Amino acid sequence: MIKHFRKPQRLVFSYNCHTNCQPTVLSHFKTEQLSNGYISSLCKNYQHKEALQAFDFLRNNTHFSIWPSTYAHLISSCSSLKSFKLGRNIHYDLLKSGIQPDIRLYNHILNLYGKCGSLDDARKVFDEMSEHNVVSWTSMIAGYTQNCREKDAMEMYVEMRRSGVVPDQFAFGSVVRACVGLRDVELGKQLHADILKSEFGCELIPQNALVAMYTKFDQIGKAWLVFDKIVYKDLISWGSVIGGFGQQGYELEALQLFKEMLSLGVYCPNEFIFGSVFSACSSLFQFEYGSQIHGLGIKFGLGKNAYVGCSLCHMYAKCGSLQSAKTAFHQIDNPDLVSWNAFIAAFAYSGNSNESMSLFSQMRNFGFVPDSSTIRGLLCSFTSFATLYQGMQIHAYVNKKGLGVDIPVMNTLLTMYTHCSDLSDAFNIFDEMTSNVDLVSWNAILTACLHHNQPDDACRYLKLMHTSRYKPDRITLTNALSACALLASLERGCQIHDYAIKSGYKDETSISNGLIDMYTKCGAPSDARKHFETMDNPDVVSWSSLIVGYAQFGYGEKALELFRTMRNMGIKPNHVTFVGVLSACSHVGLLEEGCHYYETMETEHGVTPTREHCSCVVDILARAGRLREAENFISQMTFDPDIVVWKTLLAACRTRGDVDVGKRAAEKVLELDPSNSSAHVLLCNIYASTGSWDDVARVRKSMRSSGVRKDLAQSWIELRDRVHVFSVEDRLHPQMDEIYSLLETLWLQITRAAGGSILDQKVASLAIIQELIETL
Repeated sequence: MIKHFRKPQRLVFSYNCHTNCQPTVLSHFKTEQLSNGYISSLCKNYQHKEALQAFDFLRNNTHFSIWPSTYAHLISSCSSLKSFKLGRNIHYDLLKSGIQPDIRLYNHILNLYGKCGSLDDARKVFDEMSEHNVVSWTSMIAGYTQNCREKDAMEMYVEMRRSGVVPDQFAFGSVVRACVGLRDVELGKQLHADILKSEFGCELIPQNALVAMYTKFDQIGKAWLVFDKIVYKDLISWGSVIGGFGQQGYELEALQLFKEMLSLGVYCPNEFIFGSVFSACSSLFQFEYGSQIHGLGIKFGLGKNAYVGCSLCHMYAKCGSLQSAKTAFHQIDNPDLVSWNAFIAAFAYSGNSNESMSLFSQMRNFGFVPDSSTIRGLLCSFTSFATLYQGMQIHAYVNKKGLGVDIPVMNTLLTMYTHCSDLSDAFNIFDEMTSNVDLVSWNAILTACLHHNQPDDACRYLKLMHTSRYKPDRITLTNALSACALLASLERGCQIHDYAIKSGYKDETSISNGLIDMYTKCGAPSDARKHFETMDNPDVVSWSSLIVGYAQFGYGEKALELFRTMRNMGIKPNHVTFVGVLSACSHVGLLEEGCHYYETMETEHGVTPTREHCSCVVDILARAGRLREAENFISQMTFDPDIVVWKTLLAACRTRGDVDVGKRAAEKVLELDPSNSSAHVLLCNIYASTGSWDDVARVRKSMRSSGVRKDLAQSWIELRDRVHVFSVEDRLHPQMDEIYSLLETLWLQITRAAGGSILDQKVASLAIIQELIETL
C-alpha cells in the first residue's frame, strides 16, 4: 500500500526536475490530480504526519492548486494530531488561496479549533459562516464541552434550538456531557426528556451519555433504567455502567455486571473496563477476585497495557500485596512518567512511605523528571509524625525545583503537615500561599483546624475566606458546620444553614448530614429531626447522626424507634448507628435489649464490634449495677481495652460505691495514663463515699508527689459572634478586671438581698440573675 502511494510522488518530483520541458495543460492537471490524490490518500490511511510533510514539500517545490477536498483532509489530519499550529497554517493557506470554503470545509475548521482548544477562533469562523447545519452547531457545542466551557455549550444549544435546527445524536451526547460539568441534574433531566421526544431517543451515543451523567450525579437507579433499555449495547455502555456502579459504592454490583458482560460472549473488555473492575476489587479489598481478573486481562492481551498495569498496582497495593503490585508494574511495556506516578501513588495510598521514597529515587535514576503529579502522589504516604522528616525532605525538593508556585502541590503539602505535625506548620504553609491560593487551599486549612480540634481557628479562617474572592462550596460548609458543632454555636450554625439554602446546597446530602449533626450537638434535636424529614433520600449517615443525637440527649426511646424505622426501610446500619443504639439502651436502662443488639451486630448486620461498642456495653452493664459482669466482659474482649473502657467502669464504680472493682479499674487507667487526673479524683470519691479517709489522703498525697493536678473545668459563652472561655480562677481574659468587678458587685447585691441565709442567698442569686438576663 505504501509503495503504491509513493509512485505519484516520484512522478511529480521527476517532472519538476526537467526544467527544459514546457508542461501542457493536461500534464499539469494530471500532476495536480496526482498530488492532491496522494495527500488525500495519506490522510485517509491515517498517515497524518506524512500527509502534512508531503503538503509542505509540494507547496514549496511545485506550482499547483490545492483542492478544497484536500484542504478538508489536511485540516482533519491536524484535528486528529491536535496540532493547533499546523492547522492554523493550513487555514491561513486556504484563506490566501482565494478558495471560498463550503459548509463542509467550514465544519472541518470548526472541529479543528474545537479539538485544539481555540474556541475564540472557532466562534469567529462560526460567525463568518453564511449558513449553518447541524454539524456546525454540534462542532461548537462539542468544542465548548471538551474544553470545560459548559455554560457556553448550553447557550449554543439553546441558540441552535431557537434557529430551528434539530439536534442529532452527536449534539445530544455533547450537551448531556455539558450538564455533568455544570453539575445540574435538573437540566440533565430536561435534556433526557428532549432526547426521548426526538427521533434519536434510541440512538446509542445519547443513551451512553445519559448513563454516564446519571452515574456522575449518584442516581444509579436512573442510570440503570437507561442502560437496561439500550437494545444494542456497546463497550461504552458497559464501561459507563460498570464504572459508575463502582465509583458510587456499588462494587459488588459492578463485578456482577462485568461477569454478565463476559457471559454474553460478544464483547472484548477494554483497558478502561478492566481499570474499573480492579478499582472495585481494591475498594472491597478482594485480592482473590482481583488476581483472577488479572489472569483474564492477560488472556485478553492486556497484561502489558499501561492503564491496566497502573490499576493493578493500585489494587494489589491496597490489598496489601506489594510484591504483586511490583510484578504488575514491571510487566508494563516501556512505562512512562504517568505509569511511574501511578506506581508511586499506589504505594503511597497504602501508607508505605519508605517504599514510596525508594520508588521515587528509582524513577529519577531511570531519567524521569518528577512533575507535580509525582509529588502529590508521594506526599500522600506521609500521614503521621513518624514520617514528618521524609515529608520535609520532599518539601525541600519542591522548593529546590521551583514547584512552590504549583497550587495543588502546596495544597498537598498543607495536608501533609496537618497529619504529620502541629497546627503551626500548617498555618505557616498557608501563610506562604496567601497570594496564591484556591478554594481547595481554604478547605484544607479549615480541615487542618478541625483535625487539631481548634474550631475557633476554623471560624477565624472562615471569616478571612469570606473577604476573599472564593465562595464556600459544600466541603467548606461541611467544615463550617463541624466547627459550629464542636463550639455548640447554634447561632452560627443557623447562619450557615441559611447560606446553604441561598447557595443551592440545601439538597446536598453531606450538607444535610452536617446540619443534623450540628443541631443535635447544639442541643436542638427537634430542629435536627425537622431537617431530617425534609431530606428526599437520607442515607445511613443521616439516620445514624440523628440516632446518636437522640441517644446523647437522653431520648433513648426515640433513638430506638428511629432505628426500627430505618431497618424497616431496608437501610443497612453501620458502626456509628450501633454506637447510637447501644448508647440509647444504656440511657434508657434496656439491659437485655442492648446486649441483644450487641450480639447480633456482626451476625445479622455485618458490623464488626469496635472498642467504642464495647465501651457502650460496659456502660450498659455498669448502669444496671452489674459491675462484675462488666469487668469480666472487658477481660474477654478480643482486643486490648483502651482508657475509655476502664474510665467508663470506674465512673460506674464511683456511682455504685464499689471499692474493689473501682480500685482495679483505676489501676488500669493509671497504667495507660499515669498522669490522668480524673482517675485519681474518681478513686478519691469512691473512698470518700465509703468513709475510707486514709485512702483518700493517700491518693491525694500521691497526686501531689507526682505533680498530677485536677483538670480545671471550663465554660464559655458566645456574645456578638465571639466566644469567651472561662475556667476556675481564670486570669487570662483581656477584660478580667471588669468581669471580677461586676462579680463582686453582684455578690454584694445578693448578700444584701438575702440577709445572710445560704438558702435565701441562692434564691436571691437566681432572682438577680433572672433580672439581669431579662435586661440583656
